[in-house]
Amino acid sequence: MNANDLRERARAVLAREVGHVRKPHGDRIRVALAFPNTYFVGMSSLGMQSVYRLFNAHDDVACERVFLPGRQELAEQAARGLRLITLESQAPVADADILAFSVSFEWDYPNVVAMLRLAGLPVRAEERDGRHPLVVIGGAVTFLNPEPLAPFADVIAAGEGEVLVPALVDAVRRGGGRDAVFRRLTATRGFYVPSFYDVRYDGDGRTAAIAPLEGTGAPAVVHKAALPATSLLEPPHTSVFTPDTEFGSRLLVEVVRGCANLCRFCWAGYNYLPVRAFPAPRILEIAAAARAYAGRVGLVSIALCDHPEIEAILRRLVEMGYGITPASLRVEDLTPTILGLLRQSGERSVTIAPETGSDRLRRVINKTVTNEEILDRADLIFATGLENLKLYFMVGLPTETDEDLVAIRDLTLEIRERMVRHARARGRLGRIVGSVNALIPKPGTAFQWLPMEDPSATDRKMKRLRALLAGIDNVYFTMKSERHSYYQALLSLGDRRVAGAIERAERNGGRWREAVREAGLDAGAYVFRDRAADAVLPWDIIDGGMRPGFLRTELDKGLRAEWTMAGRDAGRLATVVADDASGHGGGCS
Repeated sequence: MNANDLRERARAVLAREVGHVRKPHGDRIRVALAFPNTYFVGMSSLGMQSVYRLFNAHDDVACERVFLPGRQELAEQAARGLRLITLESQAPVADADILAFSVSFEWDYPNVVAMLRLAGLPVRAEERDGRHPLVVIGGAVTFLNPEPLAPFADVIAAGEGEVLVPALVDAVRRGGGRDAVFRRLTATRGFYVPSFYDVRYDGDGRTAAIAPLEGTGAPAVVHKAALPATSLLEPPHTSVFTPDTEFGSRLLVEVVRGCANLCRFCWAGYNYLPVRAFPAPRILEIAAAARAYAGRVGLVSIALCDHPEIEAILRRLVEMGYGITPASLRVEDLTPTILGLLRQSGERSVTIAPETGSDRLRRVINKTVTNEEILDRADLIFATGLENLKLYFMVGLPTETDEDLVAIRDLTLEIRERMVRHARARGRLGRIVGSVNALIPKPGTAFQWLPMEDPSATDRKMKRLRALLAGIDNVYFTMKSERHSYYQALLSLGDRRVAGAIERAERNGGRWREAVREAGLDAGAYVFRDRAADAVLPWDIIDGGMRPGFLRTELDKGLRAEWTMAGRDAGRLATVVADDASGHGGGCS
């Protein structure tokens, strides 16, 4: 492999694409937009596609993509000293003005380090200067807890790209050097410059303060950037089509942002408030324009049916000849019309998330649906002609008992009984596919103060569930490794000191136990600690709009197995709670 081989590979990838953007560099601001995983994964990311379009909407910006090479290619490039290049012009990433990372998953943190190394850049921000690109890290994880990535970032962009990208471009466009750009950004909602802050720890190693340095002008707290409304915006959608991705040439389009249910474990539910629907006419215009390249459309949302015109959208997509794949559907929103339109589009499966098998434990997490409703909708799903059902469950929830595990088995059996009943008439039996994950208490949720359950206890529960569900025909369950969840929790709940383990895990091929030991970290102190008495949490530097008093009240209600509000009334509460997240003041205390 040599530099010409890399360029030829990039050109071959471009030749299979439709919709990429090529601009002469000239006097334009050059942005290398990095997804810290492979092309196959990154081009399946609606966030990546959306930010690419947002940058290139500026005439004076040339944004080009860059991805992590595959494992074998990565090793060979590193061994031969071949630098990371962009896809569109095959230019060195190190020559860009901005290296912007879009990070969606904690497991991609070591890949951020790998891409910085491969680009020939210093990994730590403190070692970079004006000769290097401005390294900006954004994406969903950064407005939850940016601290594990903070030592690698010149700037953290916390919030929604539609607000952040124009502000970043403007700050860089005005010039004046790195420090001038930093100072402009710290005065702008959503931007966090880690080097402008001093982090102090107490005698027990807990975060005691994250304080702005004197003279920087940095705010005490960085408020997440969010859109107050989406009525005039272009819905995020696939703009570059390629067969070389997880979804093939499928159109992805965001239909509605946010969810009013406020499930207590759900970081996305809290952090994407308020609920905002994208305009139906524009969604359909995008779908019509993409029909030549895509036969299926994936409707992206947390709560699809919160869009007031969802039935009209589905009906028109069916008329266009699209197969429709929705994200997970809220049980209480399923109607004969919606299910019928999905079936008419050729869909054979739907996904719902009971999360637990018992009504009691669902009240703990504020999941406002009952087993009776789940079974009623399962009956409707199979009666409509949909054959397969995917179910999401969790273990390790607060107050969980063995009875709750048995309840997962019992609910699954009752759903299966309804599937079998309707399958007899068709002469063909579908499948129930269950997925079980361990709860990771997430920053910015009502459960953020809770310790994660010990992996040995989670392992026992997973084994118990496997035994309970064994031998049930046409029922298939997958269960996530408890050890995998343990290190994901460390990355989710950690502070800046976790960066040392991230660097070592990148070097040693992901041997996390060894990386944590070499970094001198007590991982258990992050993962298993009850934070109820902590005055400061590492992620408090980012204000996502939820008042801590509200979240603490929600935690207390959860431990008492109380719903906050059931059904549609939750939407009114969610709007009030999230007012501050979109910059309108208010909030819940």
